[in-house]
Amino acid sequence: MIELIFSLYLLLIIFVGIFSNKFIANKLDFLLAGRKLGPWVTAFSERASGESAWLLLGLPGAAIAIGYGEIWAVLGITIGIISSWFLVAEKLRDETEKYNAVTIPDYLEKKFNDDGTIKLISAGIITLFFSFYVSAQFHGAGKILEQIFGIDPIYGITLSAIIIIIYTLLGGLLAVAWTDLIQGFLMIGTLVILPTLGFLYLFESGTSFENILFASSDPIKNSIFSSLDSFSSMTLLALGGMSWGLGYFGQPHLLIRYMAIKSVKDVKIAKWIATFWAIPGILGAFLIGIVGLAYFGEDYFIGKDPETVMPLLASTLLPSWLAGLLISGAVAAMMSTADSQLLVSSSTISEDLGLSRLFKKRSTEIDLLKNTRLITTILGVIAYSMAIYSQITGNSIFGIVSFAWSGLGSSFGPAIILSLWWNKTSTKGVIAGLLSGSISTIIWGSNSFLKSIVTERLSSFIIAFLAIVIFSYIYKDE
Repeated sequence: MIELIFSLYLLLIIFVGIFSNKFIANKLDFLLAGRKLGPWVTAFSERASGESAWLLLGLPGAAIAIGYGEIWAVLGITIGIISSWFLVAEKLRDETEKYNAVTIPDYLEKKFNDDGTIKLISAGIITLFFSFYVSAQFHGAGKILEQIFGIDPIYGITLSAIIIIIYTLLGGLLAVAWTDLIQGFLMIGTLVILPTLGFLYLFESGTSFENILFASSDPIKNSIFSSLDSFSSMTLLALGGMSWGLGYFGQPHLLIRYMAIKSVKDVKIAKWIATFWAIPGILGAFLIGIVGLAYFGEDYFIGKDPETVMPLLASTLLPSWLAGLLISGAVAAMMSTADSQLLVSSSTISEDLGLSRLFKKRSTEIDLLKNTRLITTILGVIAYSMAIYSQITGNSIFGIVSFAWSGLGSSFGPAIILSLWWNKTSTKGVIAGLLSGSISTIIWGSNSFLKSIVTERLSSFIIAFLAIVIFSYIYKDE
């Protein structure tokens, strides 16, 4: 039954892609759905795309492996989602229409009347970090399909990559957004229903509330400060977890949702929808790990991958039809993020680097659309290859996403916030922020000593923010 439900779900999203293709006539339709998305579709699409494999696999796994120290990440993520919608969405929608911009690099270049440097740097950053990010989604899908069908993760990665690339090619952002609406409902259902039923089952079996919450015998895991005893260490731990929230200000695949919504008025509705999705959704992901640990026991995960706890708990605890539906929600999280990132990456290369005109000097709209789709396919194949390598080397989804999230959030987040809210932001300030955010992420993220002090997510964001302010004061635009 699980296999049947999952297969029907995959057929459904492919059908949505085929149907959406009828409404794609030009690049604006393909990249921004013609700026016609309604508030419900926009909000659910942003939420489904924002919470990838790491939410339904990585965060529950971290709750088991690390414990209550991850509660700071839950808090930071929730605050970050809400803050991004309330501080960025409305202004960005208004500004990008004003400058007729279809990508984030396009907006920054037109806003600051740049000569192309901002676009070039932005395109490099997006291509680099999204390659890691998309590969993490393919990798996560491989884990899920292994749990469902018992097949080799390599085949699961291959299947998910093929499906995602196909329906992204067919319908562009319109197909992505409408499949995200479906996936968003499945995801929130998974994140709410699974831990709720898990708690009820454990209560009925005689497990006390305290034993559920503190199933681990490790006092470090049972402490929100990981048993640290100095104020500075506890502060850095809390800030490191909460720094996940900073990334929401600079994720291009989320920001384009704000750009594609029908009107500024619709943003006012969509931000409340997204808020009421985020609060139970993020907390629910953490509780899946807590319930899974109590249900299976601490010894069960010795030598096993804790990032598979969600599909394992669903298939063990629930009727097969419901498990199939909720597990489909997990794959939905990965697909909705991967398709959005593929779309943003291809739009960056085709629009911001001008490669969609590579084959013809005077390309028609149809030629440009075809070339954009070709670039999407190439990027999908690259990400697929990286996912295969990640599976072979045993890299964790949580670690890969953390690196990519930091690189994108630190590079674009400070630039977007200050460009919208600080009128003294200058061209050279934005360039300094883009470069410092990405470079500091690479350096900090690859140095275990620096990471032990504070995460690259926090340090890189602060460095980029300060760089923009300092360079904007030194190099003012005329």
